[in-house]
Amino acid sequence: MRAACLLTLVLAPFAVYPARVFRTLSHLKPQESDEVQTVAVRDLLVRLLGDRAGSFLVTVNSSLAGNDRLETYTLSSEPGGKVAVTGSSGVAAATGSYTYLKTYCGCHISWSGIQMELPSVLPPVLSPLTVTTPNRFRYYQNVCTSSYSFVWWNWTRWEKEIDWMALHGINMPLAFTGQEAIWYKVYLSLGLSESEMSDFFTGPAFLAWGRMGNIHTWGGPLSSVWMEKQLSLQLKILKRMRSLGMITVLPAFAGHIPQGILRVYPKVKVTNLGPWSNFNCTYSCSYLLDPEDPLFQKIGGLFVTEMIKLYGTDHIYNADTFNEMSPTSSDPAYLSAVSGAIFKSMATVDPGAIWLIQGWLFINSPLFWQPAQIKALLHGAPIGRIIVLDLFAETVPIYLKTESFYGQPFIWCMLHNFGGNHGLFGNVVGVNWGPFKALKFPNSTMVGTGLTPEGIEQNDMIYELMNEIGWSSTPINLTAWISNYSDRRYGQNNADARAAWQILLRSVYNCTQIWHHHNHSPLVRRPSLNMNTEICYNSSDIFEAWRLMHNASPSLGNSSTFLYDLVDITREALQQLVTDYYFEIKVAYGKGDLQQVMTAGGVLVYDLLLELDRLLSSQPQFLLGSWLKAAQSMASTKEEAILYDMNARNQITLWGPNGNILDYANKQFGGLIQDYYTERWGLFVWFLVQNLIKGEHFHQDKFNTAVFVLEQDFIYNGKEYKSSPVGDTLETEKRIYLKYFPHSGKSRKAKKNLYMKL
Repeated sequence: MRAACLLTLVLAPFAVYPARVFRTLSHLKPQESDEVQTVAVRDLLVRLLGDRAGSFLVTVNSSLAGNDRLETYTLSSEPGGKVAVTGSSGVAAATGSYTYLKTYCGCHISWSGIQMELPSVLPPVLSPLTVTTPNRFRYYQNVCTSSYSFVWWNWTRWEKEIDWMALHGINMPLAFTGQEAIWYKVYLSLGLSESEMSDFFTGPAFLAWGRMGNIHTWGGPLSSVWMEKQLSLQLKILKRMRSLGMITVLPAFAGHIPQGILRVYPKVKVTNLGPWSNFNCTYSCSYLLDPEDPLFQKIGGLFVTEMIKLYGTDHIYNADTFNEMSPTSSDPAYLSAVSGAIFKSMATVDPGAIWLIQGWLFINSPLFWQPAQIKALLHGAPIGRIIVLDLFAETVPIYLKTESFYGQPFIWCMLHNFGGNHGLFGNVVGVNWGPFKALKFPNSTMVGTGLTPEGIEQNDMIYELMNEIGWSSTPINLTAWISNYSDRRYGQNNADARAAWQILLRSVYNCTQIWHHHNHSPLVRRPSLNMNTEICYNSSDIFEAWRLMHNASPSLGNSSTFLYDLVDITREALQQLVTDYYFEIKVAYGKGDLQQVMTAGGVLVYDLLLELDRLLSSQPQFLLGSWLKAAQSMASTKEEAILYDMNARNQITLWGPNGNILDYANKQFGGLIQDYYTERWGLFVWFLVQNLIKGEHFHQDKFNTAVFVLEQDFIYNGKEYKSSPVGDTLETEKRIYLKYFPHSGKSRKAKKNLYMKL
């Protein structure tokens, strides 16, 4: 009998995992009462709808979720024309409200703007509607988002984002703001000096990678005023998130320590993880505390204890120990000991602790993370006590290769964006089908869906789709959905706009290649003669979408969301034109054709890029000045404002003192195109012209040295940029269209004449 039981366990170890997984996660639920959540959703609707919020009767009734805690909302009509919305949580009620606004009123809410034209009489819900999500959780954020997007946010901006989360069904957000103040207190209590802490913390724009042990010091120092302000901001963020029924994910100790620990505890056991991503040990080479050293539990316990004292807890914590850094040993016993120590440092303080880990390390270092290593890391904690974010599942799902993460629960995530780049792209097929395939995977331990972009406020459509998938039980009809999306976004049915979105759906949003999720356009890369120009779609598609949106301008020009999309699609088309001019320059240079290099280079540098800058400067979402103003507004002194300005400029350009991660977080901002990208391209063309005149070869190293001076000047010159739009978007786009649209009959024909005028 005993042998038979053992055989059963060996042959089917995962058969019992799903039940155990759901049981161990049952305590992850909203902490606030139904009454508090009800008030929070009503207040949200007032912020969104003003006086019309009174037309909605909102109630939170947690019993709707049932024993499996799957969130649910119901919609119905009440006498007097009011709409009744009942949700099992504040998030469910907010999602139900937005579902009604979208489905019955044709409204739209996104990062780039809202379209909220309600009919004078709300349409009735003819038959009561009940919707239940197929998964426990809808997760939001990448650990990098806190630096690429949230770093300069004040409470006003955070309040809008939390409203967006609730309306789109997010119930498990990462809440990383303000943790440095706690770390500072913990390490000072252990005997470290203020100078040692100053050397440990990065500047604000690089905190995400300091938290993961990738770098230290760079961009700092981090002032005590900054830390206290962020602590106060975090208290507001957590209060609002929890009032809406969200389960907040807090940070925990991952094992990375300041160098000062070695002074205070000279016998402590540590390993040096070595340099990260082109940084040397001046700003990298973090120390990792040995998991078996008693100090590990002391530091981890002090941090979690102090954090819970300040913030409370929803019992789920994030820690990433080996993000883009390989462990010093591949021994499964060592890896299991590391994860066991991390989990223990949480669970000793909070017996209900769940560890949330990003699965990026398995994608980033697949040669190291073989099955034995992955299993050892994940089994360092009991089954059901680790949740893995399958971070890039729309393109590289890891659950398929790990037997559903060897029994640990996971969340199927759409990463989509790296570095917060501007650029139209997405994998709608992966998003639309992937979560349902994961649910049907044998002995699946999937417990949710998630959004994990490194940077937000781009490609609204793909995020709207993914959020709807999180509440859907089947894949969506994308052809019908995208037409409805166009109608909601602009507030009317426009045939040209619909046709443009259909083209975008099948082209730029139908990319499956892993490399396309980062913008590799020559426009936003340091120029060379060997640039990656691959795209995953036919360039003719983006030009046709541009033509259709241009044609829709007279009808939709009063829509703020349309103007944003018009700029974004024109930007994408001009980005492709930059590639075309680059090829002309490169081919002409190879042939020794000086006149053609000067002609194509002149048009590119002195007209096309400047026109793009003017277009971007006409819309508030594409302004360098807004990014820099937000950074400076967080400062308490003039010196701090200068430092934060440097942080903001460096992150989106050199990313490090020497271009260590050059152009990774590239943006297409008005002001940045003119004073950074155009300057680089101008110098590149000048180098090529001089080479041809002198009969010399182009030397990339010489160019890199020269252009680095320009790049550094941009970071430190202190030039001010407008934070309000300049110029008329429609007029600017029309001028660019008539001049540069490939089939206008004018653009190519007039190129030499244009160059002569310049």
